[in-house]
Amino acid sequence: MYRIAETIAGEPAAAGAQGAAAVLDEELARRLVVQAKADGVSLSGPGGMLGKLTKMALETTLEAERTAHLGYEAHDPAGRDGGDSRNGTRTKTVVTEIGLLQVDVPRDRDASVAPRIVAKRQRRLDGVADLVVSLVAKGLTAGEVQAHLAEIYGTDLSR
Repeated sequence: MYRIAETIAGEPAAAGAQGAAAVLDEELARRLVVQAKADGVSLSGPGGMLGKLTKMALETTLEAERTAHLGYEAHDPAGRDGGDSRNGTRTKTVVTEIGLLQVDVPRDRDASVAPRIVAKRQRRLDGVADLVVSLVAKGLTAGEVQAHLAEIYGTDLSR
């Protein structure tokens, strides 16, 4: 997995890591499809697997953007005495290529965080389906998702 993460992050990896990544991608995709079928979940459409994965990727990235903006992790004592702090979430409907999604957008007390993945007042995302398929196929962790989004959207996020 470490070699695969290096390959995704664009760092040199040992020979054969590309082959290992391809095997992981196919196996992960098969497991997700089998699990979706077993649970009676369609791949696309309302309530489909792609919609749920897209929502999860967007919310994870939005939370990472808020954390990077505030400069401390959730529940970190460093945030108790500062000015700006976490202030829950609000629900936002976003139109994507795979349909409407209800995304929980993190807020801060000063309303100074400026998310890039779903900007303030932005209601439409283009190309998200390709992003989600790519993220799932690569089997990315939260840090790897942030690195991938940095590559795709040019976001400045910490791991």
